[in-house]
Amino acid sequence: MPLREIEFPSDPKDLAHAKEQFLIFYSSRINGALWCPDCVAVDQTIQDTFGPEDGPSAVIVYVGQKPEWKTPSNVFRGEPWQVTSVPTVIKLQESKIAGRLDSEINTRLAAFIQG
Repeated sequence: MPLREIEFPSDPKDLAHAKEQFLIFYSSRINGALWCPDCVAVDQTIQDTFGPEDGPSAVIVYVGQKPEWKTPSNVFRGEPWQVTSVPTVIKLQESKIAGRLDSEINTRLAAFIQG
């Protein structure tokens, strides 16, 4: 299923009813480019995994530009998502967090999706 994208700012509570199985928290883009080097490093893996029509359903949630993300009051740092770094992939089951992957995404994503 093609990746859906949600621009910053958005209401984090709206994501609780997302139809997708995975939420991918990502740095926002500046003129099409990601500001976060960790997001750049996993971007191709994310696109290859979630982009194809037969891929798992996912939505990219942009957390804002670097100054917005770095503020402790960024809406995604609090409940219900408690994202502490980008990129972070959250697996949902019945609108609840069933798993979280925020490091080694390039090497662990395939197993995380299956698990």
